[in-house]
Amino acid sequence: MTASDIEAQPQEPVETYEPKFEPTPTTASPAKNHLIAFLGEFIGTFMFLWIAFVIAQIANEDPTIPAPGHGSDPMQLIMIAFGFGFGVMLGVFIFFRISGGNLNPTVTLSLMLARAIPPVRGAIMIFAQMLAGMAAAGAASAMTPGPIKFANALGGGASRTRGLFLEAFGTCILCLAVLFLAVEKSKATFMAPFVIGIALMLGHLICVYYTGAGLNPARSFGPCVASRSFPNYHYIYWIGPILGACIAAGIWHLFKFLNYETCNPGQDASE
Repeated sequence: MTASDIEAQPQEPVETYEPKFEPTPTTASPAKNHLIAFLGEFIGTFMFLWIAFVIAQIANEDPTIPAPGHGSDPMQLIMIAFGFGFGVMLGVFIFFRISGGNLNPTVTLSLMLARAIPPVRGAIMIFAQMLAGMAAAGAASAMTPGPIKFANALGGGASRTRGLFLEAFGTCILCLAVLFLAVEKSKATFMAPFVIGIALMLGHLICVYYTGAGLNPARSFGPCVASRSFPNYHYIYWIGPILGACIAAGIWHLFKFLNYETCNPGQDASE
């Protein structure tokens, strides 16, 4: 058979792959997007806090610790910090592309102040987070025996004022990690969930002994609802984190106003 005979033979049609589903649209109605954000924040916050609450309940079960819940034992403190740090890390990794993975009303507030989230969307997300905090506390309480031992409480001789500012500074560190790694896009953005988890872990290592480490109104409010007990200083777990979120947003706005990228240029260069 000659080359001309081969060329003259009819060619079999080449099968091409046709997708079975239509491509996912990149835009949708505002109501649908609000629903997605609500569900993402509710499920993500519930998962994060349920994990953290159960681990904290286990850590505080040791009868040899004289003041359970106050992080007076180093191993207890580390276990609680790891539970919250790795819990939020997992939640952010999963839900970052769905709703942003805020999982904390004060993180959402800082993003609203940075104009990264519209007010209506932010309010919906905060509502979802608060509902999730109550649901997670109720579920953790129902699944573990004994009284709730993961509620926030002052300890270590800390006054209300000291506790408030510890909550504010711990929350500020967390919100700064979110603003400069997740909002400010860079080559380090892919590490944002990991760094956010580390920031929350450090916040717990600092605050657990003195305040129980709220750093999140949904985390503080939920156990109080589940236990039907509100300490008369519960307000510090709202004012402190809100103040911390405002400080973090103010720092972010200051550096943006100063055009901070000109100070140390080329940090995201490929070479």
